[in-house]
Amino acid sequence: MIRITNVKISLDEALRPLAPVAARALGVKESEILSVKLLKKSVDARDKSDVHFVCAIEADVKKMPKKLPKNAVLSDKEAVWQVSKDENIPAERPVVVGLGPCGLFAALTLAKRGLRPIVLERGQDVDRRKMAVETFFAGGEFSKDSNIQFGEGGAGAFSDGKLNTGIKDVRCRYVLNELYKFGAPEEILYEAKPHIGTDRLPGVVKNIRLEIERLGGDVRFETKLTEIIVNDGRVKEVKTVNSAGERKTIATCGVILAVGHSARDTFEMLLSIGAPMERKPFSIGARIEHSQKWLNRAQYGSADAHPALGAADYKLNTHLSSGRGAYTFCMCPGGYVVASSSEEGGVVSNGMSPYARDGENCNSALLVDVRTDDFPEEDGVLAGVKFQREWEEKAFLLGGSSYRAPAQLSGDFLSGRPSTGPKSVLPTYRPGVTWTNLEKCLPEFAVSGMREAICAFDKKIKGFAHPDAVLTGVETRSSSPIRVLRNPENMQSDIVGLYPAGEGAGYAGGILSAAVDGIRVAERFLKEEK
Repeated sequence: MIRITNVKISLDEALRPLAPVAARALGVKESEILSVKLLKKSVDARDKSDVHFVCAIEADVKKMPKKLPKNAVLSDKEAVWQVSKDENIPAERPVVVGLGPCGLFAALTLAKRGLRPIVLERGQDVDRRKMAVETFFAGGEFSKDSNIQFGEGGAGAFSDGKLNTGIKDVRCRYVLNELYKFGAPEEILYEAKPHIGTDRLPGVVKNIRLEIERLGGDVRFETKLTEIIVNDGRVKEVKTVNSAGERKTIATCGVILAVGHSARDTFEMLLSIGAPMERKPFSIGARIEHSQKWLNRAQYGSADAHPALGAADYKLNTHLSSGRGAYTFCMCPGGYVVASSSEEGGVVSNGMSPYARDGENCNSALLVDVRTDDFPEEDGVLAGVKFQREWEEKAFLLGGSSYRAPAQLSGDFLSGRPSTGPKSVLPTYRPGVTWTNLEKCLPEFAVSGMREAICAFDKKIKGFAHPDAVLTGVETRSSSPIRVLRNPENMQSDIVGLYPAGEGAGYAGGILSAAVDGIRVAERFLKEEK
C-alpha cells in the first residue's frame, strides 16, 4: 500500500471515485489502481476563487511505480490501540459515576476486561431523556435530573457531536473506530473536523451502553450518587438514591468519578469528604446566531452552494484590551440554540446541530475568560459555581421566570440599547426568548469584552458584527469551574480508590478528549487495583 499526503482534490472530484486522483498523484494509469482509501480530508478555502480539498489517501496498485513522488511513502498496516486482556479481577465491582463520553468509555474498558462495572447515572436512558428534553423545549415541565446536561450520553448527546481535540493520544483512533462500530457515520474516520450530530449520537451512545451490559456491566439509570464512604483514607462504599426514593449502599473496590461539569451537588459532596479540589478558570458569555447562508458565502465565496461542501464553520479568538481573552466555542453549523438548564430557576444556553447541519442558522458561544481571582477568597473552592449560578438566575428572571431566555440583537448590544424583536435572523431557542438588554445578566467585563470581540471578529469574517445577529444568554457551562485533584502518576485523588476523570473533574474538554481520559483512568484503575 502507498500512502499519499497533501493531495489536492477539486470539489467535483470529491463527488467521484478517487482512483483517477490516485493515478494522477502516482503518475500511473488508472487501470493500475486496485483500490483507494480516504485517510484524511479537509477544506482549503483560503483562496475563494479556488476552494478545494486537501487529502491523504492510501492506494493499492498492481505494480509498484519505479519512483514514488515526494509526498508518497510505503505504508504499513496502521497500528490501532486496543483494550488488553487481564485475568486479575477484584472481588468487588468498580463503580463508574456518570454515563457521558468519559463514563461510557471507562465502563466499556472495564467491561472488556471482565470487571462488570456498576454504572450510576442520575438521568434517564437516552430514549426517555429525549422525550423529557423535547417536553421542556415545548414549554412543559423541567426535569432537574434528566435534561440537556444529565442523562445517558451526558451533555455531548445534545450538541454538534464534534470529535475535534488538541490532544495527541493513540487512543483517539480507537475511540473513533469504536464510535463508527456502534453507529457513527464513516466520515468521522477521515474528516479533519469530524462530527456525529445530535440526531445520530443518541443511537451510538445507546449501542455502547448495550455492549457494556452485554459484557456484564450494570447500568442504573435515575440513580444518584449521594455519598462516598471513606475508611482509613480509602474508598469502601458508595451510597445512592433512585427516583423512587430507594437508598442503597454499594461496596466497591474503587470509584471512577466521570461526572459532568454541571454536577454541582456532587462537587459539594466531594468537598464534605475532604477530596482535594481547586478553582479552575472557565468562561461566560452568550450564544450568537447568524444566517448559515451568510457564513457559507463568507467562507467559501462563489463555491458556497457546491454539493461537495457542507455547512461552513469558524473558530475565532482575540486578545482583549483588558488582558482577558475572548473566543468562539462549540460552533454549531446549521444548528440551534438550546435550553441547557440543570437547576430550577436558572437559564443556560448551549448549541446543537443535526448530522446534516441543515438548519437556517449557525451559532456559537461568544465567551470571555473568567479568572479564579474574579471571586472573593472567602467563597472558597466552589466560588465558580456560585458565580455561574448568580448569572443563570439573573437570566431566568430577565427572561420572565419561565425558562425563556433573554435575547438581544447584536446591533443593539453594541449600542447599549434593549431589543424589541428579531429582524432577518430568527432565534432558534426554545421554549422562546424575551427581548431585552443582556447587560442585566452578564458581568461588566463580559459585556465589554464581547463587544470588543464582535468588532474584532468582524475583521476576520466580514458580517460577524451584522446588527441582525441574535445573542441569547447566558452561556456559563463551557467547562468545569473546579478541578478535582488527582496524582498524575496513579490518577487517584488523595483518597485512595477515587479516580476523578473527564470534563467535570477538569481533565477534558470535549467528547473525544473525555472518552480518552475515561480509558486512561480505567487502565490506571486496573493497574492499581491488581
